[in-house]
Amino acid sequence: MNFCTIRHGCKVLHANLGCFPGILEQAGHKKYWIQIVFLLSTDPSNVDLDKVANVIVDQSLKDSVFSKEAGRICYTIIQAESKQVGQSIFRRSLLNRLQQEYKDREDLRNRSLQAWICYVTFICNIFDYLKVNNMPMMALVNPVYDCLFRLAQHDSLQKEEEVDCLVLQLHRIGEQLEKMNSQRMDELFSLLRDGFLLQEGLSSLSQLLLLEIIEFRAADWKMTDAAQKYYYSEVTD
Repeated sequence: MNFCTIRHGCKVLHANLGCFPGILEQAGHKKYWIQIVFLLSTDPSNVDLDKVANVIVDQSLKDSVFSKEAGRICYTIIQAESKQVGQSIFRRSLLNRLQQEYKDREDLRNRSLQAWICYVTFICNIFDYLKVNNMPMMALVNPVYDCLFRLAQHDSLQKEEEVDCLVLQLHRIGEQLEKMNSQRMDELFSLLRDGFLLQEGLSSLSQLLLLEIIEFRAADWKMTDAAQKYYYSEVTD
């Protein structure tokens, strides 16, 4: 029997995960984690991996904290599925669901800004973790770029939440994305520079974040000590 410790605040929940040990490491909502544990704790041949994928996506769209960690969970499930089940049901279901939400991304944004930001965070997290021959999945490159381009539009730059999401994702996967398609990265940063220099109504925080990410890329996706001291002290102040 394999056990995985799931932390929820100061509480610890031990669950038998059958042939999928180590999948869950942290809990954001106890009720949700119990659901995932239930889905994964049955006999491997009876695990509904399509349902597991949909539950993870659903939760990622609701929970901003979980959306940042879901990529690692999905990666671990995919690895376990590949080695122990010999299929790719979970990965196929996950990518199909991501594609579905991608097609409806504008409706999602109009319906719930928080869900939209969670989706962008989630798909970027998946892009970061899922590799093919140690390279990011080509199928995710343009959808990720399209999401980031949407965050760089005039109306999105007016919202600090979207600017913050854009900058966070570029910090995480910007260098990887640029290696996959440098032309689109040039176009994206052209939008960001225009937004920073020309767009009226940007908050001081949004201006600071945009300037920071522009300088971050200019420094080959590295943060100099001087820049870190300046920007972090400004945000703190």
